[in-house]
Amino acid sequence: MTARNVTEQTFEAEVLKSDKPVLVDFWAEWCGPCRMVSPILDEIATENSEKIDIVKVNVDENPNLAMKYQITSIPAMKVFKAGEVATSIVGAKPKPALEADLAAYLS
Repeated sequence: MTARNVTEQTFEAEVLKSDKPVLVDFWAEWCGPCRMVSPILDEIATENSEKIDIVKVNVDENPNLAMKYQITSIPAMKVFKAGEVATSIVGAKPKPALEADLAAYLS
């Protein structure tokens, strides 16, 4: 299972109204560290699909979302729970570090 793309049009339905926590990966094509994190997030999505949803927002294509959630550097990840930002993670990290940051949602 890979992280699916979400747009300004689908964000509310897929993220804010989700029954389970949703990690939103804010990224862009030109961002090298974003490309390093992407396969790690896909692995976490596959291994934990019943506990957390993982989606991607391209900041170049969805600038209003990037502005609304104050994304100033990427990769930036935010975990939404019940429509609110519960956790923020900035920067590329190896899988064990990301899993540690997400432990509350993966257990």
